[in-house]
This record gives sequence, structure tokens and C-alpha cells, in this order.
Amino acid sequence: MGRPIHFEIHVDNMDRATKFYGEVFGWTFQDWSEYAGMPYFGAVTGTENEPGINGALMQRQGPPPEPNQAMNGYACTLGVEDYDSIEAKILENGGKVALPKHALPGMAWQGYYLDTEGNIFGIHQTDVNAK
Repeated sequence: MGRPIHFEIHVDNMDRATKFYGEVFGWTFQDWSEYAGMPYFGAVTGTENEPGINGALMQRQGPPPEPNQAMNGYACTLGVEDYDSIEAKILENGGKVALPKHALPGMAWQGYYLDTEGNIFGIHQTDVNAK
């Protein structure tokens, strides 16, 4: 099986990006720049006994995505316990709404956002009563 084991988010400003993901989702970071040969910060997204994967923020190697450009890659969706409080943190920390909160009926609340680096990501709160 080809199971995802790591992700990389391309960023223009490492300080701004680590602050955003640290403040919004509580991620911590380890500087792996010497190993990678470029600004590269490992992202610890949770404990070993929680489902999910860790990843990294890496220095963008080309131009950032253009507004309204079609998605050209994977959208990382993050599971959250309280959609509305996380959305508030996203907006307070410089993120923007890409696709507003909507119901996946009988399953969850879902929405998509732009981080401070122009990357799209989703948040997902399980709720069997979503309509």
C-alpha cells in the first residue's frame, strides 16, 4: 500500500508560516535545514498515539500559487474538534477563506482556507448531524 507518511508545505517566509501553523493548530517545529540544505522545518502535528502524520515546512523553490489558480497538488485537510474556533484562529492569524464552511450531510463540516503563504488547506470536523 502507498500510505501517506509525510507532507511538505512550501512557504515563502518560514517565521510567518511557523507562527501561523503553531498558533492555529499547535504544531511544533524542528529545524532540519542543515540536513535538507535549505530552510526546512519538521512539523510535529500530534502525539504518536493519535492518527495522522507529521511533515515539514520547506522554502518555496518557485513562484507562489496565483489567486484563483486551479489546484495543482494535494490539499491537506486537518481534523479539528471545534470548527468555528479553529476558523477564528485561522482568520486572526492571517489566513483567508477559500471555500466557506459547508456540511457534508451526515458526516462532517468542511471548509478550505489560504494560509499566510497562499497555500490551500482544509479543516474537517466530524459531525453526523451536519446538514
